[in-house]
Amino acid sequence: MSRRVAIIGGGVGGLATAIRLAVAGHHVTIVEKNERVGGKLSTYERDGFTFDIGPSLLTMPHLFDELFRLAGSSIDDELDLVRLDPQFNYSWRDGSRLYVRDDHDATAAEFDAFSPGAGAKWREFDEHGRTIWDTAERTFFAGPMENPIELAKRMESPSDLLAIDPLRTMQTAARDAFDEPHLRQWVGRYATYSGSLPHRAPATLACIPHIEARYGAWYPMGGLGTLRDALERCAERVGVTIRTGVDVVGVTSAPNRVTGVAVSDGTIIDASIVVANADARHLYADLLPDDAALKQVSKAQRSTSGFAMCIGARGRTEGIGHHNVWFADDAMHEFREIEARQLPSDPTIYGCVSSVTDPSQAPDGDENWFLLVNTPPGIDVDTEAYRNLVLDRLASHGVDLRRRMRFCARIAPADIERMYRSPGGAIYGSSSNGMRAAFARPSNRGAKPGLYLVGGSSHPGGGLPLVATSARIVADMIQSDLA
Repeated sequence: MSRRVAIIGGGVGGLATAIRLAVAGHHVTIVEKNERVGGKLSTYERDGFTFDIGPSLLTMPHLFDELFRLAGSSIDDELDLVRLDPQFNYSWRDGSRLYVRDDHDATAAEFDAFSPGAGAKWREFDEHGRTIWDTAERTFFAGPMENPIELAKRMESPSDLLAIDPLRTMQTAARDAFDEPHLRQWVGRYATYSGSLPHRAPATLACIPHIEARYGAWYPMGGLGTLRDALERCAERVGVTIRTGVDVVGVTSAPNRVTGVAVSDGTIIDASIVVANADARHLYADLLPDDAALKQVSKAQRSTSGFAMCIGARGRTEGIGHHNVWFADDAMHEFREIEARQLPSDPTIYGCVSSVTDPSQAPDGDENWFLLVNTPPGIDVDTEAYRNLVLDRLASHGVDLRRRMRFCARIAPADIERMYRSPGGAIYGSSSNGMRAAFARPSNRGAKPGLYLVGGSSHPGGGLPLVATSARIVADMIQSDLA
């Protein structure tokens, strides 16, 4: 039976859910407060430079190919994808360099060159990541996480729970896998992929480097904004109505179910189904006030935020990669500072220079540098002072951009909160800190009948693949509830 569906927010989760529900025959309207859809899948353009200021990497592209095929297209029709090799360049101040390649044998050889015997240890670590992922994909990510019983039904045996390695932390997994301190630091970085900390996050996250090794690290020519545009095209192709530049100010409801959304232009969109592609705390604090639901979703710990810079740099940098990481000297000190709600004094710096692969992203002969460091959520930042600190720390790694900058635009946690209504500027919504984090994350089923949650703050979490998975889970739930 066809229903009217209102979706709050046109991020990736909202767009993907809209496509699935429209293909299923429903009348879907997306309401997005910003002038463009895409949510955190966003770009910044200035003086001929283009920067991906949200996701800068596409993994598991088959998830989006499935979505595009539902809309009568394919990922090859929509995007010009390049599989990156090397995937990442990692650097330390002592001159150590590690290149993770798009080939298992080549990557193992790089690990051996970095530390004799580390290639075999990497293969063992990657195989353990395979076990985690294969188990998690058919259990945790196969459906909603409304209660442990539901999860247990998807498990083949009790051993599945141990197979995903939830009892160790990423820090412990790193120590067990590698003797070399730098390689342990490399493992710990993958906790930050979900806005978490390696000494708090479960070793389950060790599946992430395996996913990159198995499915590749992809870049769509023209930038990640082309993925946003493709999702918008496909949504409109299947009949989704998209309203941008207007804000949802409330969810309307009767005593026993939602009835639609109230919009900032004074209109009401009647809908028997409302999907919130918005932060769960914003939903239950502002749009559909519910003290009990707010208390419940507040149990999920916020992910880290970040301080980012978009730098138009003159000239070329020798040896730079598309994706680069310059590690702090003392990783534990960096994470302890974040836990203490302090800006890291020697932060690990991520740098994406997509013009290495795609010359269209910068003027001829120049480079587009996107730099990101992890920060606590909700922290105030003196952006001028911290810009200088980050650039000084980068220069101490041998990469000095200070005299090459044509401009430097800055993004602080407060900007992230303002742009995306993510409390504290938490980039990934909720973190994966703690072995019960997956159960603390807000449910996809809302506090009232007819209400559903999709996106990074709800199950299964943040990042493009998980948000695409969240959309599939929610669309399937809705169809099942209507059956």
